[in-house]
Amino acid sequence: MSRSIGILLTSNDTSDFAKRFDHDGVRFTNLLAPLRPDWNFTTVSVKDGIFPDRPEAFDGYIITGSPASVQGRDAWILKLLEFIRETEARKVPQFGACFGHQALALALGGDVQRSPKGWGLGTSLTVFDRFAPWMEPRRETVRLYSAHQEQVTRLPDAAEVLGGDDFCPIGAFRIGSHVFTTEFHPEMTPDFIGGLIDYLADHLDAETIGRARTSLALEEDGRFFARWIAAFLEGGDR
Repeated sequence: MSRSIGILLTSNDTSDFAKRFDHDGVRFTNLLAPLRPDWNFTTVSVKDGIFPDRPEAFDGYIITGSPASVQGRDAWILKLLEFIRETEARKVPQFGACFGHQALALALGGDVQRSPKGWGLGTSLTVFDRFAPWMEPRRETVRLYSAHQEQVTRLPDAAEVLGGDDFCPIGAFRIGSHVFTTEFHPEMTPDFIGGLIDYLADHLDAETIGRARTSLALEEDGRFFARWIAAFLEGGDR
């Protein structure tokens, strides 16, 4: 069945590095369209203050990553948090990655803080010990690209942790069958994460950069995780 998916673009990165690559709306479309070729994907640039006119404008939403902080007071961030609450109240499916994961948690009553452990950068492993109906086939470990300083530290009351690790205990969560998230980046490509690490090398300590570069030798599972995202947006257990 054809579905319309709104990709809420939150990345406000205008650096020369970001201009070398497609934006996250393109990356998520490229990730999911091969799995659901009859779906319609539309990028909505919420970081520019553009929003769907109502939560039901799309059958489901993807909230992307961003270098912005969900704790910022920019007008578009505050409006996004309110839109998330309105969409959650109507049980329209929302998937969030990194900034999107954090925004969903914060908007719905959780908390987000900068990690005292520093940056998660490179590839990161999520260990899953709970599974939603759409998470088929099941896998207890999934490795995805990572680029974040902030983490979800407290979940909304209705949320359930699905997986994490020692560095990021709340690496994925769900609320019923209409919210699904990951702290990580199934949409990133090898050339993008490699370029991002090079770009950050002038801004971060050598140990963090070295660890991130070494981790890229480990195979990531973005295309596998895409199957869970598509199944969730398709209906999950609704």
